[in-house]
Amino acid sequence: MSSRKLTDLHPAMQPLVTRFLANARNAGIDLLVTCTYRSNEEQAALYAIGRTKPGRIVTNARPGRSTHNNTLNGKPAALAVDVVPLRDGKPVWSAADPVWKRVGEIGEKVGLEWAGRWTTFREYPHFQHPQAKTLRSP
Repeated sequence: MSSRKLTDLHPAMQPLVTRFLANARNAGIDLLVTCTYRSNEEQAALYAIGRTKPGRIVTNARPGRSTHNNTLNGKPAALAVDVVPLRDGKPVWSAADPVWKRVGEIGEKVGLEWAGRWTTFREYPHFQHPQAKTLRSP
């Protein structure tokens, strides 16, 4: 099961993402939330891409290790959100597009960690709570 609902975010993540989306909108950038919570089964399917399934590797997180897979008291509590900017109603996936730099800066300004700055594996759509490792459920 995959979700786009902000209510499926960890309580510490919800206000950050709400401000992120509002600030982007105020800057004239329409963001589409593509994922909040993701099940372990869906994470396994994504992890297989580029490994046992055709395609380019899209994640380094094994099932249960992604910040999208987090739960709290048995309910979805994702510590990450994936977004894509829209231009004329169409998603802008190219990381070379300057809009991604602006999106990343807006996310960071509200306190999110942007995976577009990671050095080992960049994920431009991915933003997570800066304390995701300590907030994760065991």
